[in-house]
Amino acid sequence: MIRVLVADDEPLIRAGIRMILTSADDIDVVAEAGDGREAVETARGTAVDVALLDIQMPVMDGLAALTELRRAAPDVRVLILTTFGERDNVLRALGHGGAGFLLKDSAPDELIHAVRAAAAGNAYLSPAATRHVVDALASPGATTRADAARQRVDRLSARERDVLALLGEGLSNADAGRRLHMSEATVKTYVSRILTKLGCENRVQAALLARDAGMHPDGV
Repeated sequence: MIRVLVADDEPLIRAGIRMILTSADDIDVVAEAGDGREAVETARGTAVDVALLDIQMPVMDGLAALTELRRAAPDVRVLILTTFGERDNVLRALGHGGAGFLLKDSAPDELIHAVRAAAAGNAYLSPAATRHVVDALASPGATTRADAARQRVDRLSARERDVLALLGEGLSNADAGRRLHMSEATVKTYVSRILTKLGCENRVQAALLARDAGMHPDGV
């Protein structure tokens, strides 16, 4: 079972999210929180796989809670849920180690898919959030970012670059393994090594770095 923490300051919203998620056989909402601080404290004392955080919450907002959660419970995958699709929120969430970004008007099936993707260690961006990331990559500072990204990627071995390129395509460890004729466990080892070498907190940041560097799988 995927154990989920739902944090939103509106009880009706939390109830609706709980109803959607628990309709899936493999998801259990094990805890709820009404603000970011409560979410962090709850995650410290509860076994949680995925935390679903609203951005606009009292006491501590979702982005601040995301930063705290990355320190307090680094194994918890964090999805940001919001009614706001501004580019800055999307990029801040991903830059602080979020596993993805989902808008509150997303379909129930998309919410379930996002939680499953996060639990599996994959990134999830709603279509609207993806547009913001693409716009940012095409912004005037993109050339400078691309140069910096390529310098960081140069630290990797050829095989590590192959794996990173597939992360940039959004592939899971299992799918990357099939493309590279490796076991899933071997890909997982490569991913851990890549994150360490690149100084990335998670595979989402590594995937964005691969996109910045213009990486493409080489013959795989």
